[in-house]
Amino acid sequence: MAAFVDEARIFVAAGNGGKGCESFYSDKLNRHPRPDGGDGGNGGNVVILASRSVQTLLDYKFRQHHKAQRGGHASSKNKTGKTGEDCILRVPLGTIIRDYDTGLLIKDLTRDEQSVVIARGGAGGIGNNRNRTPKPPELGEASTLKLELKIVADVGLIGFPNVGKSTLISAISKVHSKIANYPFTTKQPILGFVESDDENFHFVVADLPGLIEGAHLGKGLGDRFLKHAERTRILVHVLDMAPIGGRDPLEDYEKINEELKAYSSKLFLKRQIVVANKMDFPTAGDQLKRFRKKYKETIFAVSALEKTGLENLINQIKEILCHDNFQEK
Repeated sequence: MAAFVDEARIFVAAGNGGKGCESFYSDKLNRHPRPDGGDGGNGGNVVILASRSVQTLLDYKFRQHHKAQRGGHASSKNKTGKTGEDCILRVPLGTIIRDYDTGLLIKDLTRDEQSVVIARGGAGGIGNNRNRTPKPPELGEASTLKLELKIVADVGLIGFPNVGKSTLISAISKVHSKIANYPFTTKQPILGFVESDDENFHFVVADLPGLIEGAHLGKGLGDRFLKHAERTRILVHVLDMAPIGGRDPLEDYEKINEELKAYSSKLFLKRQIVVANKMDFPTAGDQLKRFRKKYKETIFAVSALEKTGLENLINQIKEILCHDNFQEK
């Protein structure tokens, strides 16, 4: 799997226009030479295109300079220069483009195949045909940009490290996330595609790296991970009902919500589904009773490892997403 990179600085330059031609045609039948210089070709544009096939900004971290092709030079006999080829830069869905120096938002690419011309090619030079006054070509636009990725997904899995998010996404989707019995196994967001019994309905779920206290301040790179949760429509808050090391699922629930609230009130108020994971452990039942006694929220009891209780969870996600889609219409 390619390294996940969600920020990059790039320099882009559109192609310069090609030179126009100043020439004169003459033969033994023409007493006066006739101007026949063609126009130069326009320079190519730099286009940024969002694509589902791209998951990371890794390519732009190490290849920062991108330039479109120059327009072709014109020649005599009214021959026009060739238009320069565009430089097309493919980025993941959810890429935000900003001017690097001012921070000004240029475009937020959230749809597949959505594109923006980020630098326009220079116009070709004017030739002297048709008795026009020749003009020099124009330079292509150039700028330094900041690319920032906030992944786009229907559902985001959140929770402390090692609560079973990777096992859960592997159980409900076709993705195989790295699973191990130690914290911070997942170090980058991972997207999974979930199909329900209804073949016409599917959704994208993101396994977000585990959060810890102080995440909103950047501890454990938490602020970098929380920003990806902003683009999800539902948060699935996964709790470990068989914790080790003195952890308490009720305290974990409160702490994660405190981090969400401290980072963004919008994120804190996002629709949230609570999942009690690892219900295959003998002590998990007692922890679930404690949670239900203290909180009124509906909680879905599952075992991602044994793949039990997942159908109810998927149906609840489907119901919310379908309702939201209906409301949007």
